[in-house]
Parts: sequence; structure tokens; C-alpha cells
Amino acid sequence: MKIKQISLFLENKPGRVAGACRILADAGINIETMSLADTEQFGILRLIVQDWKKAVQVFEQHGIVVKLTDVIALQVPNKPGGLADLLGLLDQAQLNIEYTYTIFCGKQETSTLIFRFNDSETAIQTLQQGVRLVDAEELFAAQGAAANH
Repeated sequence: MKIKQISLFLENKPGRVAGACRILADAGINIETMSLADTEQFGILRLIVQDWKKAVQVFEQHGIVVKLTDVIALQVPNKPGGLADLLGLLDQAQLNIEYTYTIFCGKQETSTLIFRFNDSETAIQTLQQGVRLVDAEELFAAQGAAANH
């Protein structure tokens, strides 16, 4: 149920994010989803790509330091209280959310969110009891289907 996420630490200057995206494009790697968090001098670009091994290789060939992280994709009902209910479950289990970002949104019945927890194994065990976890294969298939509509 874990999905590999690539994190890049980039200098907070114009063109750094575009450069990282160009490296992937030139290698024929599609970005399924991404998140960017910044500080005054550096940013963390988090990416999920299907061929993460190749992505790591091409980034390293360009001298970019890459960190791999396990994240979990969860489906959340896309209705008022859907996220609040999920967060309540996480709170009851005393799971700490390090960060989260959305993949699917809009008018669908569910949204898919990426979560990084302090304890992924406990999170998976806890969440299998009532939350729909999305594995990498399903995530990439859904992304492809969404792109074709």
C-alpha cells in the first residue's frame, strides 16, 4: 500500500522547479502529482511518478540530491465532513500527519489524498479498518483514466 515519493531539495530561485520538470520530461517520465513547499532559501519538491527508479537515476545524473519516502494514498468521500471524519480516525489512532496533499478533486464522489505519517505501518493497519487505501498500480491507472477524459 505504500507509494514511493521522490523529494528534491531545490534552491528557491526562478527556473529550479521548471528545470526539474524538464529533466523528467526529457527522460519520458510523466509527473502524476506534485507538491511544492518552500522556505526563504530552499524548496522541497515532492513528486510521484510511475517509474520512480528511472526518475531517481536521471536526477542523480544531473547532480540533484534525491530522497525517497514512503507515502500512503487514501480515498476520502468528497462531501462536507469527509476529510474531518478521516482526520478524526487518525486522531483516535494517535497518528501524526507529517504532510498531505490532494491528487483528485472536483466533482467526483471521492478525492484521493497523499499522506506522510510518522509511522506508516501503524497507519496502514489502522486505516485498513474503514478507509480505502489506494495502491500504486491503482493510482497510476486512475491517473491515466482521468487524463483521457
